[in-house]
Amino acid sequence: MIRCLAVDDEALALDLMEDNIRKVSSLELVKRCRNAMEALEVLQKEHIDLIFLDIQMPGLTGMQFLKGLATNPMIILVTAYEKFALEGYDLNVVDYLVKPVSFERFLKAANKAVELHRLKTRETPAMPVEDAEYLFVNADYNLVKVVISDITHVEGLKDYIKIHLSSSPKAVITRMSLKSIEEKLPPRKYIRVHKSFIVSVDKIQSIRNNVITLLNAEVPVSEFYRDDLFKVIERK
Repeated sequence: MIRCLAVDDEALALDLMEDNIRKVSSLELVKRCRNAMEALEVLQKEHIDLIFLDIQMPGLTGMQFLKGLATNPMIILVTAYEKFALEGYDLNVVDYLVKPVSFERFLKAANKAVELHRLKTRETPAMPVEDAEYLFVNADYNLVKVVISDITHVEGLKDYIKIHLSSSPKAVITRMSLKSIEEKLPPRKYIRVHKSFIVSVDKIQSIRNNVITLLNAEVPVSEFYRDDLFKVIERK
């Protein structure tokens, strides 16, 4: 699945883009943004493969946003002006759509992105999550290495998460969503037990009255996740 971001200052254009994205089974809309600054905030918290990007926006334009990106997602430019096409291709965009965009033309651009994504992932296969031994997160203006087996639990705090470790009383705090780190952790060893908590199954000492006791903390279990938790425990 290709994770997408739609960026346009016009609500109707965003509605059309969202509708088109949802019609393509290989695309997943993660967020829609009304300006480039909103998009930058999303990119700090979420993994995005493809951005549908309007050019003419107030404040930071699409081109300025594109030139300043630290990450390298695929870009499909969407604009009412054909004059930006050459500059867009110089910036190595996947495609250039001129408004109003028909679904047939949108689908052609989406298929190009899907094929490019397939080639990229074939060339650089990702390490299976089950085999990963560590991950790096941004904390205190540094890239901090976190050994996965050292994580006892992860706590979600709105725009941030706290990664609690068995080797240290000090948690690692980073700007990231709970869903994002959940995707990076081995699913058979780490499980969501609450909307705000992920725990290491190996670090669980006991469960009583919907409360998990870990090595260094107690974590609530919500009814929504309770059955999944016990299924994982029974497989151990």
